[in-house]
Amino acid sequence: MLDVHAKIHQVKKTIKRDASETKLKPFDPIPPVAQMITEKTWLLCFDEFQVTDVADAMILKRLFTQLFTNGVVVVATSNRSPDNLYKNGLQRSNFIPFIQVLKDHCAIESLESGIDYRLKLGSGKDTKYFISGQDPEDAVDTIFKYLCSMENDTVRPKTLSFKGRNVTFKKTCGQIIDSSFEELCDRPLGASDYLEISQAFHTVIIRDVPLLNLRLKSQARRFITLIDTLYDNKIRVVISAAAAPNKLFVPEGDSEYTDEKRMLMDDLAISHGSDNHKSNIFTGEEELFAFDRTVSRLCEMQTKEYWEQWEQYK
Repeated sequence: MLDVHAKIHQVKKTIKRDASETKLKPFDPIPPVAQMITEKTWLLCFDEFQVTDVADAMILKRLFTQLFTNGVVVVATSNRSPDNLYKNGLQRSNFIPFIQVLKDHCAIESLESGIDYRLKLGSGKDTKYFISGQDPEDAVDTIFKYLCSMENDTVRPKTLSFKGRNVTFKKTCGQIIDSSFEELCDRPLGASDYLEISQAFHTVIIRDVPLLNLRLKSQARRFITLIDTLYDNKIRVVISAAAAPNKLFVPEGDSEYTDEKRMLMDDLAISHGSDNHKSNIFTGEEELFAFDRTVSRLCEMQTKEYWEQWEQYK
């Protein structure tokens, strides 16, 4: 969806406004964006299709209706059936018509086998690149020094430009970044930023990943997005964490409304006590569901087979 949002922004910039107009005329950028996609491809394939963002949810029906009208074929896999997509999401009533669009144009097949092949691949394998327990820093330091010995560079800070924003990382060496959870997930970074990181580095070290609960819900969502992006781009990962992958996400915790949550509720006209205030954006349900996938990916990312893959993509 990053590409779609970029195209929407591009289309909007091309609109010429009449200076004499006192009121802007409504304009829907979705049809021209769908046409741009159609001109380049007739087949769209999605692996692990999911909807977690309210902005994506609100445009999917219009976008896919236009794509299907244009004759585009869609093939997708997902951990959720169409009826459960964006479950408990904000303003889901506006998303539900998209589910019917999928059912009208796609054949829905269940391929549930009960086997997570990423976990099966990682079982019994060396997991030295995910370090939990007491005092993991020495082990991570050793790995960093070994990796740096194969880079023709010195350890130094590096600044990346994210859509006009400069973000500095304190410790890099060639195409290796030695960072912390705070550096990568406390700052307001998103999928496009993590994509830039994956294009700048072939190995990402993430230190001090804490237990993730409702107090760290925004950070947990960023961590999930970060791992998804690194996995999709075959980036090698070294992690030190407070617990093993399958114990990192703890849904319990303080769920009191923060100022940030209250502002979001005000923006979306959600009142305390309404059905929408129980949305997964506040409960952590969506993150818990998505984190199952993150756990299996983290396990696969520790294997020798995965670490050797980046050679094919560099």
